[in-house]
Amino acid sequence: MTDASRRRFLTQTTAALVAAPFISTTSTRARAQQSRKLGVAVCGLGKLSTDQIAPALAKTQHCRLAGIVTGTPAKAAAWKAKYGIADRSVYSYDTMHRMAENPDIDFVYVVTPNALHAQHTIAAAKAGKHVFCEKPLEISVERCQQMIDACRDAKRLLGTAYRCQYDPHHLECIRLVREEVFGKPNIVQAGFAINVGAPGQWRLQRALAGGGALMDVGIYALQATRYLTGEEPVLVSAQETKTDLARFSEVDESMVWTTKFPSGVVAYCSTSYKAGGIQNLRVNADRGWFELDPAFFYDGNRGRRSDGKEIRFPQTDLFAAEMDDFARAIIESRPTKVPGEEGLRDVRIMQAIYESARTGRAVSLV
Repeated sequence: MTDASRRRFLTQTTAALVAAPFISTTSTRARAQQSRKLGVAVCGLGKLSTDQIAPALAKTQHCRLAGIVTGTPAKAAAWKAKYGIADRSVYSYDTMHRMAENPDIDFVYVVTPNALHAQHTIAAAKAGKHVFCEKPLEISVERCQQMIDACRDAKRLLGTAYRCQYDPHHLECIRLVREEVFGKPNIVQAGFAINVGAPGQWRLQRALAGGGALMDVGIYALQATRYLTGEEPVLVSAQETKTDLARFSEVDESMVWTTKFPSGVVAYCSTSYKAGGIQNLRVNADRGWFELDPAFFYDGNRGRRSDGKEIRFPQTDLFAAEMDDFARAIIESRPTKVPGEEGLRDVRIMQAIYESARTGRAVSLV
């Protein structure tokens, strides 16, 4: 070995020996962080939390149920008994600030009525917790911005629970558009309607819901048109219909709207709280079409294409998928796929839809 070669060998060997402990420590720390399940506090223990979110948490790879927030003592007792939640991890809406003292909780999943999202998100952020919030993000652009600002100031992530963005059926539809498998898209059709149920519930109270069918299930159709086209609409026109004035005195019963996108794509959408059974998404392109029907269920979505092929994937727990992705964003210190800004954009468009329905005029979004 020449003197020069020997020097290079000794230099490289010494550098490797010096760096080895740091590399080992760093990789070990990274593996430990990635393997740790993040603690989730569920804020609001209604039907969605009970029937979907809590069971989904048991299926996640990166999350665990670590706390609850509720204003109903009976619900707190039931969840404590079922999931073994410690007393110190049970909060009321007025004591959320105490989460700052609880290192077991990493993020809060806000599942309360729409008009309470800002209040509970801001409280969680001030307690130093990341926030994953059900859609719609809030009932106004101003409140959405307050949530975004609070999480940014606290250096915490804010995510919007858009579960369909984790559905392999929807992801396949996005791929078909992006790769122009059937050419450029021309028309998108989307609709989601349910029978909302008995009067008196919070969804029919404007003060808590902010709106009716559009805010609740119509947002799925609206979101789909945006992530399918990859564009933001520039013009919207809408029309509202009510057949039960007593039941839907405070919120919209049915709404249809049209949006135009910069590329020329036109979307026709509908939603209703009374005409249950509408659950579809369809894209017509230059050389064919594809659709999902049903499109927005928790599971069981499926579709077909104009070339005869089926769009069908194994069942996925979408709540588990979205929570795991948000947890990975926290662990990896990266932006979330569904930030608060995404939720704000939908609320802004929905406000324009309501304005168009109220005035009878198209509303510009640029």
